[in-house]
Amino acid sequence: MLEFPPGFRFGVSTASYQIEGAVGEDGRGPSIWDTFSHTPGRTANGDTGDVACDHYHRWESDLDLISELGAGAYRFSVAWPRIQPTGSGPAVPAGLAFYDRLVDGLLARDIDPVVTLFHWDLPQALQDEGGWTNRDTAMRFGEYAELVGEKLGDRVKLWVTLNEPYIHFALGHVQGVHAPGLTLAPDAYPLVVHHLLLGHGLAVSALRQHSRAPITLANNYSPVWVAGDTEDDRASAAFYDMVQNHLFTDPVLLGAYPPGFEALLGGVDVDSIVMEGDLEVISQPVAALGVNYYNPAQISAPVPGESLPFSRVPIKGYPLTAFGWPVVPDGLRELLVGFKERYGDKLPPIWITESGCSWPDLDDQFRIDYLSGHLTAVRQAMDAGVEVHGYCSWSLMDNFEWAEGYGQRFGLVHVDFETQERTKRRSFEWYRQVCTAAAPRPDLQGEPTG
Repeated sequence: MLEFPPGFRFGVSTASYQIEGAVGEDGRGPSIWDTFSHTPGRTANGDTGDVACDHYHRWESDLDLISELGAGAYRFSVAWPRIQPTGSGPAVPAGLAFYDRLVDGLLARDIDPVVTLFHWDLPQALQDEGGWTNRDTAMRFGEYAELVGEKLGDRVKLWVTLNEPYIHFALGHVQGVHAPGLTLAPDAYPLVVHHLLLGHGLAVSALRQHSRAPITLANNYSPVWVAGDTEDDRASAAFYDMVQNHLFTDPVLLGAYPPGFEALLGGVDVDSIVMEGDLEVISQPVAALGVNYYNPAQISAPVPGESLPFSRVPIKGYPLTAFGWPVVPDGLRELLVGFKERYGDKLPPIWITESGCSWPDLDDQFRIDYLSGHLTAVRQAMDAGVEVHGYCSWSLMDNFEWAEGYGQRFGLVHVDFETQERTKRRSFEWYRQVCTAAAPRPDLQGEPTG
């Protein structure tokens, strides 16, 4: 069994639209994912999150599962439309009350609440006004963070402002395969990027009024491998590395957009988007960096007919998950060590906020091997000088996997979506041994603000 230092958290992650269901209850308004999933042809089999795992009604027994697992942290997200059905105005009391009960239930079970404010379920009313292309959405996000922080800030142990803004930007606004299903013109790209980051900064300011817990944002990161040996291949790989790994990180940690950002501007005057003082808001010090890792990206110059300035080349020679993703644990070590080299003393402690794989079987040795390999990679990165404070497996249970519907299963716990019966996979027992063997956990509350 690998050894991790005292205070290291082992946990599990979920997201509101993927598990909660109850989309029309207690004043919740529609989100962009409600709209998207109810649009024919957008999701596999027409699946929606209307019921999902029915966690909204089964949260107590689900928390009992986390307690049985021995996890020290539970990362979940607040559904913005439960708090503000239209994305603005006063909070709906029933919405806040649900998360209030959830946080208290976690603390009663000695589990640290790790709260994500935005895991892609933007209120549809804000999307109707332009969504993240509209600077006002960032302002509304700051107000929403204020409402949640005021209610939960005395008990939350770690805040995550945004989940995977790069994926939300790329799949939701460029390729159109995730909500809100847009294929924007290139001159709108920098609007979405900047307003997401500005929303992060405004949320940091709001949360600090009510909480001493560390604050971070979580991005999906991939080490980038060059496929081919031409200058065009290398240039395409460098561009991809910039947009996935640094576009939503450099402004937070370094206070500036990365070299190559101008390629996204499409002739738009940057001063019309990045207002005076914005980067100071965005780059307020954070006390952690959330890292979601699934696999590396192998990139070449675009092939004829492709609309993007790069081409993804399949990675061969590694096992594949049920999703078809290559399993490359050492890519996580490579990524973390690379961040240490790039950011130096500007790099805060890291949380692995998502790491997991899709595999359907109850006897899921594949998932056990996956988790074991990735925990080994984390330990190796720590041995190389990277400070890592926690690891959250994705996911506690099978759930609505976005455009893939219910076809991909990432859970330590199997869910029968017809009966809502939960069945622990063999990986649950394996991870329980990891969690319960962990050293005693000092309280996160009271660590440096940020």
